[in-house]
Amino acid sequence: MTANTTRAVTDPTPSTADQAASYQRLRAHLAYLKLPTAAEVLPEVLDAARIEGLSPTALLERLLDAEVRATEERRLTGRLRFASLPAPWTLEDLDYDASPNLDRALITDLASLRFIEQAANVLLIGPPGVGKTHIAVGLARKAAEAGYRTYFTTAADLAARCHRAAIEGRWATTMRFFAGPTLLVIDELGYLPLPADAAAALFQVVSQRHLKTSIVLTTNRGISSWGNVLGDEMVAAAMLDRLLDRSVVMHLDGDSYRLRSHHARANTLRKAVHPRP
Repeated sequence: MTANTTRAVTDPTPSTADQAASYQRLRAHLAYLKLPTAAEVLPEVLDAARIEGLSPTALLERLLDAEVRATEERRLTGRLRFASLPAPWTLEDLDYDASPNLDRALITDLASLRFIEQAANVLLIGPPGVGKTHIAVGLARKAAEAGYRTYFTTAADLAARCHRAAIEGRWATTMRFFAGPTLLVIDELGYLPLPADAAAALFQVVSQRHLKTSIVLTTNRGISSWGNVLGDEMVAAAMLDRLLDRSVVMHLDGDSYRLRSHHARANTLRKAVHPRP
């Protein structure tokens, strides 16, 4: 064996051309495997490996960790887009000082999402402005962040969508859509008059999801008045039987957030216009 041959075998450092070719092949492999973030951060990770003396295993772990985090962010963005949440509210934004009647322990328990694991429902009952929708949106966001498929709608929109589906021959498809999400939020039951077939639509949705997936429902009407809300006492009783079979019922009361905010602004303006001597 010649001296030149010996050096070629024992020297692990490739030539600059070999390094460049290897780098380009690696980027091409990552792109082919649809790992765009790993391909993007490859130069940064290789520099870190050289500076920090990372082992091949540590280098690979760092490269794939960047791809996993980017994939999780993309999926969360998709879940939130599908969820159609009306506001960026979170449970952490709840003002317990302004609403001392809020059950902090119960909301904390709901935030654990154990109710979703148990296919249980949450009914939030109370007058307008006490935080029902805020809590519902916060729970929906928690669920989406935890990887659950979530969808938010109002009772009026759900009824209108089902009404159109029945006219257009898409009833079964629409029922499958509302049966699909792991968590379905139905907001504002009782706020607006519902069409004649709304009771049947709501009952079908609740019935299909019963003991399989969860519903969070907000309403300003007490359970005893749901027959009037839906226009059908029997359907209301049957729907409540399924909703309450495995559920958490939370009654909220107190002054409206918006009224409190209005009074605070009015007081501030009054003091500015008529300052005390």
